[in-house]
Amino acid sequence: MNKIIVIGSMATDFVVTTKVKPNQGETVFGEKFDTNFGGKGANQAIAASRLGAEVAMLGHVGTDRFGNEIVENLNVNGVSTENVEPVTHSPSGAAHIILHENDNSIIVIPGANNALDLARFSEIKGNITEADLVILQNEIPQEANEAIIDWCWEAKIPVLYNPAPARKLNPRMLSKVGYLTPNEHEFKLLFPNQKLADVLAAYPNRLIVTLGAKGAIFHNGKSEVLVPAFPVAAVDTTGAGDTFNGALAVGILAGVPLENAIAFANLAAAISVKGYGAQGGMPTLKEMKESPLYEEAWGIK
Repeated sequence: MNKIIVIGSMATDFVVTTKVKPNQGETVFGEKFDTNFGGKGANQAIAASRLGAEVAMLGHVGTDRFGNEIVENLNVNGVSTENVEPVTHSPSGAAHIILHENDNSIIVIPGANNALDLARFSEIKGNITEADLVILQNEIPQEANEAIIDWCWEAKIPVLYNPAPARKLNPRMLSKVGYLTPNEHEFKLLFPNQKLADVLAAYPNRLIVTLGAKGAIFHNGKSEVLVPAFPVAAVDTTGAGDTFNGALAVGILAGVPLENAIAFANLAAAISVKGYGAQGGMPTLKEMKESPLYEEAWGIK
């Protein structure tokens, strides 16, 4: 079985559902409060694991109860936590999420996730050699991300880099990333004042831009390909992008054409928004195949 190593964030999500978003200085009544597991790294790891991949998580939590619960949740979902290390100098990561009119806004507090710095990476980089694919996001320090990309490039391990939340990237990294998956906002920050069509053509079969309800677009070396999304009635969109990335990694390692891998990821994301919480709706492979929208022609077993 191919192995995915996810290097990134783990967190607890503190979620408020409200009909009214407060203005500056305003207090409003919400409808519901809940806590869920999150962090883009953990989300993507669990998404891939539920779809049948062998997945290991690499990163940090605090020594608080939230850290213990995060690790237990990863284990329950089949993700190896051998390389998840608790740190005493920082609390576990957290995200404060407001759900409003079937959309979300999020404030991320990195906490222990920032402990994965250059010094720490130099200590644990040997643990990555067994990976067939590494997944990265932007909820650990950027200098660590760039060191990981450099190291994986030299080790010939492909990297799927989801540049979220949005921040700038050293341009020399772009040639070393196997798959780059920004949304439209992140794309504009990474490629300022450049046309989408031009950049897609410059990175064929590597740059995949997610377009929300429209789907995702890439260039196959000959022309642009828009892979449409599957329309669904969303309950909670939190984690849909992470589900997409975890499922895309599974499709890529299945060796199918990139268009099929993206369609598979689109369906996983569509199913995920029917559940509550970043991880609550993430489908298993069995659930994917039971969907009337699933296509055996995608070739993912």
